[in-house]
Formats: sequence, structure tokens, C-alpha cells
Amino acid sequence: MSRASKITLACTSLAAVGTVVFVHFGQKWEQAGMHAGVIRDMEQQRVKKERQADFEMQKRLEDEYRKVQTVHDAAGGEAKGGG
Repeated sequence: MSRASKITLACTSLAAVGTVVFVHFGQKWEQAGMHAGVIRDMEQQRVKKERQADFEMQKRLEDEYRKVQTVHDAAGGEAKGGG
């Protein structure tokens, strides 16, 4: 083989290996990003369920207190609830 063909073969081989390595690491980074998104979504769902449970507990407490206490609206209207 001539010197020029050896240099051309070496350059194209390096370019091919570089491309494969670049694509491989690009896929790894993309996969890590997608995994982080799944983790973030799971955390958001957990927080949402926690907030919903808190809301429901507050609603139950409000209903319980309304049974026991007389509540007036701010305009001085009629009493709501029993008691």
C-alpha cells in the first residue's frame, strides 16, 4: 500500500471509531436524562398523593367541626351547620 492510502485508511478508521464512541456516549447521556425524568415524575406523583391526602383529611375535619360548631358567614347571615 502506498503512504497516502495508509494515511487515508487510518483517518477513516479513526473517524469511524470516533463516531461510534460519540453515538454510544450520546445514547448513555440520553438514557440517563430519561431516567432522571422518570424519577422526577414519580416524586411529583408522590407529592400530589400526599397533598390530596392532606386535603381530604382537612375536609373531614372541617365537616366534623361543622357538625359540632355553629358557623356564621362573614356578612352576618344565617348560621350554617348544626349546633
